[in-house]
Amino acid sequence: MERVLHFIDGAFVPSEDGRTFDNVNPATGERIGTVAEGGRAEIDKAVRAARRAFRSWSRTTAQERAAILHRIANLIEENLEELALLETRDTGKPLSLAKSLDIPRSAYNFRFFADFVKGLSTETFEMEGVALNYALRRPVGVAGLISPWNLPLFLLTWKVAPCLAAGNTCVIKPAELTPMTATKLAEICKQAGVPDGVVNVVHGFGPDAAGQFLTEHEDVDLISLTGETTTGKAVMRSAASTLKRLSFELGGKNPNIVFADCDFEDAIATTVRSSFVNQGEVCLCGSRIYVERPLYDRFVEALVDRARKLRIGDPLDPQTDVGSLISEEHLQRVDGFVRRAVEQGGRVLTGGKRPEHLARGAFYEPTVIVDVDETCEITRQEVFGPVVTVQPFDTEEEVIRLANDTHYGLSATLWTSNLKRAHRVAGELEAGVIWVNTWFLRDLRTPFGGMKQSGIGREGGVHSFEFFTELKNVCIKL
Repeated sequence: MERVLHFIDGAFVPSEDGRTFDNVNPATGERIGTVAEGGRAEIDKAVRAARRAFRSWSRTTAQERAAILHRIANLIEENLEELALLETRDTGKPLSLAKSLDIPRSAYNFRFFADFVKGLSTETFEMEGVALNYALRRPVGVAGLISPWNLPLFLLTWKVAPCLAAGNTCVIKPAELTPMTATKLAEICKQAGVPDGVVNVVHGFGPDAAGQFLTEHEDVDLISLTGETTTGKAVMRSAASTLKRLSFELGGKNPNIVFADCDFEDAIATTVRSSFVNQGEVCLCGSRIYVERPLYDRFVEALVDRARKLRIGDPLDPQTDVGSLISEEHLQRVDGFVRRAVEQGGRVLTGGKRPEHLARGAFYEPTVIVDVDETCEITRQEVFGPVVTVQPFDTEEEVIRLANDTHYGLSATLWTSNLKRAHRVAGELEAGVIWVNTWFLRDLRTPFGGMKQSGIGREGGVHSFEFFTELKNVCIKL
């Protein structure tokens, strides 16, 4: 994909004015191609194509749509090697991670929603011989789907699959840093039999560009965004004039609470994963670690030791644990958080710099910081990199207060062998997803989303279809 184009109304096309921007491999710093830069004209053309296609696509049966979604899943699996390589070149993540997580889960998203939509039900109420009320579920219209750069295909398919399953059409705006797998997905959709105009992809930037033009377009009915909180606020402002339906999964500053009675080996191994997988560029990563004081020293020692043993390097090397951050600019942002943490009294036990053996690429060592408190920037703002803070606590009440002292509320993790405590603390934590003695374990039927400034709405199972469908009640007098 040396030349990445838009996909509009079933065809790959350049921008009308010929504008492009460079696509850069963050692990090498090398330019790997150009991407068509869309603007108002491309968004308008894509939205009009989606609106035309909606007339017929919305009238297909759930069984017909499900069959196409299963064909998309089959083709994703058949193209796993290519998709994983494209994902790694775009993001800098280890190829082994893309092959074992991102691409297989992308295929499964289509399979899950294809099967789920066929059994979707609504409600019926009988007014004791007077009238019968029943609800009909219908697609909403044209959806604007805005996906992030950290798990580009995985999180995009989490939106596209229920959108299409429900009978909507869509215009996708991928993150400008990761355009390739979204483009390949468009090709796969066409090959699977998705009618022209049902799926459209417009590349470009956010403010005063393709992203904003999509969110404010008068003929777009709903917007689903996964991204940072500041982006969510901007999208809400631009969508307000047309009262679009919104679904946001935004940033997180997630607490990882470790009680002294935990299964230590399980807790430490999973914490290393939840701290540094995908270079810490996962909204669900547990970046604030709270450890009960009797276990604190042992836990910190083990965490630092295992962080130092993680292999950082070439994403194509199957032995690599930690790849490159998404860009040099993002690396500087992450490093800035670490430097300011030190200025505020924090102590870096490991990491906090570029690896000495990697002269090129946006690589950053897994970093563990201690001696900070809840007033420090590093414990309050989302870093989105391989950086965690560790703090001790003494009581259950104290750690609940610390965990909830944030304007985020996406996820939380809790480690204890005390079942009563697990239920008690989980009930008090202010987060949309809470894991007990595990992390990143997802049943796609369950509600997923954040509280506070971590999002609006829920995704997964029927919750996705509540967003992507309209319910209308029919009342029949008997």
